Amino acid sequence: MTTVQERTHAPNGVKLDVDTLETLIKGASEANAVPLWPQMVKYNPPQPNPKCVPYVWDYENIKPYLVRAGELVKEKDAERRVLMLVNPARVEGPYTTDTLYAGLQLVMPNETAPAHRHVAFAMRFVIEGNGGFTAIHGKRITMNRGDVILTPTWNFHDHGKDGSGPMIWLDALDLPSFIHFPVHFVEHYDKSRYPAKDIDTSQSSIVFSWSKMRTQLDEAGGDWVAKEYRKADGSYVSKTLGPSAERISKGRSSPLRRETASCVYHVISGSGFSEIDSKKYEWKTSDTFCIPSWFKYQHFASPCDTVYLYRFDDKPMIEALGFYRWEGMDTETLVS
Repeated sequence: MTTVQERTHAPNGVKLDVDTLETLIKGASEANAVPLWPQMVKYNPPQPNPKCVPYVWDYENIKPYLVRAGELVKEKDAERRVLMLVNPARVEGPYTTDTLYAGLQLVMPNETAPAHRHVAFAMRFVIEGNGGFTAIHGKRITMNRGDVILTPTWNFHDHGKDGSGPMIWLDALDLPSFIHFPVHFVEHYDKSRYPAKDIDTSQSSIVFSWSKMRTQLDEAGGDWVAKEYRKADGSYVSKTLGPSAERISKGRSSPLRRETASCVYHVISGSGFSEIDSKKYEWKTSDTFCIPSWFKYQHFASPCDTVYLYRFDDKPMIEALGFYRWEGMDTETLVS
């Protein structure tokens, strides 16, 4: 009788020592050809399965460490003095969510963070301080609380502060994407500051003032409203990150949402909580919290406060790749 081992040959005629599934898997794996079928569910899950989890970063707890870092870590020792907001499920940066990075950056009085440029796209949301600036491609922009300032890819930029106290803002970058696309790098300018001139920020295409956005939110009416920051032509501000702002009236809530985009929220003012997959997460002014992909969520304002939220998400990238979905969406299209 001919055995399985005797009648099993490789295409080149070499006899395989394979008579069980176990030896087949072992042999194929040793040839760096790993069988898919035992891991089918791992790579084809029944629903999105982010590694990151929802989390709230308490600003009052974190700020003292950031301020102390400003005293202990000198300007010459820190290209950027930042505390990364790292997701507890990922342990290390650059993951705030699986696709988004957030960090709290501080510049001390009379300092300048040295000029550099990088492939990553960045946005700054100003949390507190006066007299700070960021200079981008030769244009010096005054930082005001609540403003959103873009740092487009591969533009030299530095940050500075006058003598009236520290400046703190929330950084948003697409750094996690470069774990999958290893094309990110930084170039340092040969001087600490890139030559720059003051500009009228109200006329700048990379500055979005909070006063204008708040007016739009308030004039929209209703218990909840969301507005995206967009370019003058209506397009996204970048190919990877999308900023927006929301208002929730006292004691009211946002709609229940579930989507494949992941997002990071910062509480501009007010207090309340979010229900994320039926779990309650409380937050207040200046806190930051994240919602990874496909977690069901809804925001609730306290009875005492109208809530204003800043948000950034990965929707421009997810949408461009054809990955954006929301719960209940059932659309099929053919690529032409």
